[in-house]
Amino acid sequence: MRETLDKGFSQDKLEALMKKIWKIFALGAVASMAVCSAFAAKQKTIKIGFNIPLTGDSPKVGEGAKCAGEIVKNEINSAGGLDVKGTKYLLDFIYVDNELKADSAINVANKLIDIDKVLASIGPEGSGRAIPAGEVYNDAKVPMITPWATNPAATAGRPYCFRACFLDPFQAPVAAKFASEQFSAKSVAIIYNLEDDYSKTLAELFKAEWEKKYGKVVVFESFGQKDQDFSVQLTKVVNSGADFLYLPCYYNHVGLITSQAKDLGWSKPVMGSDSWGSADLFKLSKGAVVGDYFTTHYAAKGATGKTKEFIEKYEKAYGYTPDDVAALTYDAIHIVLQAIQDAGLTGKIKADRTNVMKAMGKISSFAGVTGNMRFTPDGDPVKDAVVVKVTPEGEFEYVKSLQP
Repeated sequence: MRETLDKGFSQDKLEALMKKIWKIFALGAVASMAVCSAFAAKQKTIKIGFNIPLTGDSPKVGEGAKCAGEIVKNEINSAGGLDVKGTKYLLDFIYVDNELKADSAINVANKLIDIDKVLASIGPEGSGRAIPAGEVYNDAKVPMITPWATNPAATAGRPYCFRACFLDPFQAPVAAKFASEQFSAKSVAIIYNLEDDYSKTLAELFKAEWEKKYGKVVVFESFGQKDQDFSVQLTKVVNSGADFLYLPCYYNHVGLITSQAKDLGWSKPVMGSDSWGSADLFKLSKGAVVGDYFTTHYAAKGATGKTKEFIEKYEKAYGYTPDDVAALTYDAIHIVLQAIQDAGLTGKIKADRTNVMKAMGKISSFAGVTGNMRFTPDGDPVKDAVVVKVTPEGEFEYVKSLQP
């Protein structure tokens, strides 16, 4: 090798040539990086916040919301971004944990608004968080859509607040009507969470509807958020002679209440509300909810069309069937994105927030995975409620869609 170098290139000449090659390579790499950086700089983003419970008593709620968000974000970003009036924007979703607490939801709202500078917010999910946090969003003039908060107070008198689900004054009469017909019932026992706005309001609305049209409320008992033992309330229910039990409570409490009721000898029907719709319900109840019914927003079992497509994407990504929170969040995100596309973007955050709010208010109809809906001037959708039955496999089987 040394002999070859002596006859042609000297060692010094070879080293000089190698330096030139490396210099050319380095310049090319720098140029390439500059082009990439310039492209990246031109790629604009849209920030959307998620005010969701990733910890606390119901972490599955936040998990479903985040999973739905990731499906939408990845799908749109992989296609180059969201097309807004001819310009592509990448989606930047910021997920912040509100711990299923009202004060945390308020703090999260302030963070998303003031620090993260989001254009809009998805959530909070439940009424107990959406009502107080909604005031923050509305006062700051930041559009917020709650996928799952059914209490009217979440949006009433708040032009910047919207929802993707039906309301409790609609849900309660639907549940009462179905229970009266399905169970041929004349009397009901009700157990609810006194510390949760959603549960308390829905229990009161159901009670009023039942006493007005169908019969007697023989037990009306409450519990606290941290309660684990429901034997006192359930003993009253078992001894009351009620034809069925109504539980407008979150799935984590439902799991405990139904399993304990079964242990105490309760074998009559149980009717629930949309907060039952978690993938963890069957496991937490130890199968006690099999054969029970609840009102909800969509039914995964037997789904068709775009609903089926969403379910298949979700199952492929996460290995289990999406609950109603995930489906409603998926719809809520697409409602916001449609409003952004309709409004366009100026690059001025305050103006864009107001324009998106106005565009959301002008959406007259929307075909979502949870059904077709139109919106009232208060930002609330008009849509059917769905009643499902829990199967022995823990699936939620469609029974019927109905109005009050």
